[in-house]
Amino acid sequence: MTLRSTLSTPEGKQRYVRRLFATIADRYDFITRFLSYGQDRRWKRRLIDRARLTSADRVLDLACGTGDLLCAGAARAGSATGLDLTHRMLQLAASRHPGSRLVTGDMLALPFGASRFDVVTIGYGLRNVPDIERAIAEIHRVLADDGRMLSLDFNKPTSAIVRVAYLAYLTVVGSALGFALHGDPDTYRYIPESIRVYPGAAGVARLLERQGFADVEVIPLLGGLMAIHVATKPGLTRGLKATRYRRSICRP
Repeated sequence: MTLRSTLSTPEGKQRYVRRLFATIADRYDFITRFLSYGQDRRWKRRLIDRARLTSADRVLDLACGTGDLLCAGAARAGSATGLDLTHRMLQLAASRHPGSRLVTGDMLALPFGASRFDVVTIGYGLRNVPDIERAIAEIHRVLADDGRMLSLDFNKPTSAIVRVAYLAYLTVVGSALGFALHGDPDTYRYIPESIRVYPGAAGVARLLERQGFADVEVIPLLGGLMAIHVATKPGLTRGLKATRYRRSICRP
């Protein structure tokens, strides 16, 4: 079975992602730095800055990986909890950020009560779930009124020429890295394959609005190859006010 056919069903993608991240956990930080041309940390700082955290905020970091966003959020918020599907990722997060509050869990069925958090952050997580809309619904559920969601991820270029070149580049580089680091070229070819079926930044913005989020903003990064989403769960004072979508210009 090919990688593309494996990822073509929610069940197949879920099984593959579980195995993949358990395999790459110890190389995860290196890969994110390499594929972001060393800008990953700067993008994450920008996301945390946009979260406008206060000492009263309760933060949930989803797909927390080795804990970059979790640690940055914990330094500014009243409390911070990290959740990841991969236990090995949480082990690494715990060793690098002692005292962190960590939970093994699935973004499609968050093990938290309604309105539990004021801010939800996500780094490279939405693209990896088998059902993005369901994950967004869960995020909406656990956010308190006027809570904020911020997500950093790859984008899907709208230009067909740019998209083909971008995916070809990621395929070649991913194959070489996968073979060099794990003896399997498919390991990091997952990234371009996941982008092929990803709705892209504009598509995710529409899904956020459909699930009840307001003030949805897309901040393009790296010339639009990456993006940060910012959205708010409307509180009672805002009622069912119409949402709006606006594009922000990235100024590195």
